[in-house]
Amino acid sequence: MFFVTGDIHREWNRFGFQSFPEGRQLGREDIVFVTGDFGIWENSKDERYWMDWLAKRPFTICFVSGNHENYDILDALPVELWNGGKVNRIRENVLHLCRGQVFVIDGQSFFTFGGASSHDISGGILEPDDVNFKEKKKKLNKEGIWYRIHHQTWWERELPSEAEMEEGRQNLERCGWKVDVVLTHCASNTVQELLGCDYGRDCLTDYFEEIRERLDYRLWLFGHYHDNRKVTNKDILLYEQIVQLPKIS
Repeated sequence: MFFVTGDIHREWNRFGFQSFPEGRQLGREDIVFVTGDFGIWENSKDERYWMDWLAKRPFTICFVSGNHENYDILDALPVELWNGGKVNRIRENVLHLCRGQVFVIDGQSFFTFGGASSHDISGGILEPDDVNFKEKKKKLNKEGIWYRIHHQTWWERELPSEAEMEEGRQNLERCGWKVDVVLTHCASNTVQELLGCDYGRDCLTDYFEEIRERLDYRLWLFGHYHDNRKVTNKDILLYEQIVQLPKIS
C-alpha cells in the first residue's frame, strides 16, 4: 500500500498511530511518501531520538527534499540503489529519495525530484563570517524581518544543479517519458498559476514545466504551498493530510 502526505516540518508525530491509525496494519513493504520539508536539520540528540522513533514504525517512510532541509547533512550521506533509483538511508525504513530518480515499486513507477526556492527571506541571506553579521542579525530581529543564515538555516542546494536535472531527463527517457506518479516539493509554473500563488518562477519550476509538457503521468503530488487542493485531475497539493494512493488497474 502507498500513502502520501505533505510537509512535515519536523512534526514527525504525524506518523504516530493516533494521527495515522492505518499505520498499525502496515508492514515494511508499505510506504508513506512525504512531499518535502521533512525536517532533517541537525545531528542533534533530539533529532536522533525522533529518527529512532520513526525506525520503530512498522512501515517505510520515503521523502523528497524540500527547501527546509540541511543539505550539508543530506549530501554527506552515502548513496545506495533502492528499487531502481538512488536514495540516502537515514534509518532502515527512513529514506531520502534523490532528485531525478525513477523507482519501480510493486509494479508502479515513481519519478522523484525534491527542492524549492525559499520565500520567507525578505531580509536576505546572512553570511556567518561577515564582520557585520551580528549587527545585521540583531537589526533584522528587532525589525521582525525574516532572514536566513547560509549553511545554518539556508542552503543553495535547495535548488538543483544542471547535472541533477539532466539525470532526471535521462531517467525519464529510459522509461519512455511515462510514469505513474510524480513526487516533488514545489510545482510547475502552470500549476503555480492555477493555485494563484505569487511564489514566482525559478529554474526548478521552469524544469517542472518542461517535464509536465512531455511526461505521461497519472498523478503529480506536491507540497510546499501549505494547503490541500485538487488543482487538476492529475495535480494534487497536499499538506497535513495522509492519503492513500489508488491501485493501478
